[in-house]
Amino acid sequence: MISAAARDALQGWLAGQKALKGASDNTLDAYARDVAGFLAFMTEHHGQTQGLGALARITTADMRAWMAFTRGQDIGPRSLARKLSAVKSFYRWLSEREGFEPTAVLSIRAPKFQRKLPRPLSPEAASEVIETLEMQSLTPWIAARDQAVVTLLYGCGLRISEALGLTGAVLPIGDTLRIIGKGNKERLVPVIAPARAAVARYAQICPYDMTRTGPLFFGARGGALGPRAVQKVVERTRAQLGLPATATPHAMRHSFATHLLNAGGDLRAIQELLGHASLSTTQAYTGVDTARLMEVYARAHPQGRG
Repeated sequence: MISAAARDALQGWLAGQKALKGASDNTLDAYARDVAGFLAFMTEHHGQTQGLGALARITTADMRAWMAFTRGQDIGPRSLARKLSAVKSFYRWLSEREGFEPTAVLSIRAPKFQRKLPRPLSPEAASEVIETLEMQSLTPWIAARDQAVVTLLYGCGLRISEALGLTGAVLPIGDTLRIIGKGNKERLVPVIAPARAAVARYAQICPYDMTRTGPLFFGARGGALGPRAVQKVVERTRAQLGLPATATPHAMRHSFATHLLNAGGDLRAIQELLGHASLSTTQAYTGVDTARLMEVYARAHPQGRG
């Protein structure tokens, strides 16, 4: 049982994450679960409800006990690192507010894990996925919908949540789309002709009325289309084409970035198109190696062109 004071502190911190950092609802839900789970463990661990005073006295040994308990729940190193990051952020905020020393919590190191690099599809495989998607449904408007969504992922580099978050207000789609991405950051992405055509074809035969505030992409029963439906149709498509399990909707976004870079695109421009805060994230997305990165840098830098 978490104390009322601790629960209020958690809600205050979450409100700050939303207001100051623009955290998405999904991120806030994950933060709430992670920190609430930590507080619940400390309550059990100490055999009493953890008020703010008790939270200020948490030791390094307490933190190690929590990490050992969490690992025992079949939580992998990556997920544990995420949970620890949320707890540290909460403690940093709480210590500033309550005036205590948070070193015992902040000094704990996250477990090391092997970062999995995304695996983009080849240009040929990406085209085959888009062409074959249309064969996965006998209902013409659903087939057109699935093709339109995945064409936007590959043609514009959208996240699946960004594509499914589009409303009828974008119709008719022009040469660019204004996208609100992670952290409510806005970016403008160009829309290639095949993506415009795919969306227009779907919109023309969709049986549901599209409004400026309603979803652009509908599920079979008329509600907003969810990501799982897109993941399923891509799973069926990759099985049909004999592609690996790494061929996911998100891999289409990776492929967009990699194919642009291989065609001579500028890494900074691709970073803008993807909505990445960090160039290192774009580097990981594109699977670009250091030699390729240095080649791009040398071509762009005034002294590198000498």
